[in-house]
Amino acid sequence: MTEELLVEGIKRNANHIKSVLAERGMTQVELAKLLEANPQVLNKAIQGDMSPRSLELRKRINKILGI
Repeated sequence: MTEELLVEGIKRNANHIKSVLAERGMTQVELAKLLEANPQVLNKAIQGDMSPRSLELRKRINKILGI
């Protein structure tokens, strides 16, 4: 049950980030350039990777996108 909720939350967060990007007409590649991050690393962070780098990227994504 707890694991299912975690997976559901991760998916919801990824979808939210993607929808905000779409609303702003921005791609993940453009966001990666703003963050000075590799697009593949950024994608892993958006998809819920729990590495320290991904956690930091998600914080920066939220700050840049205002979410």
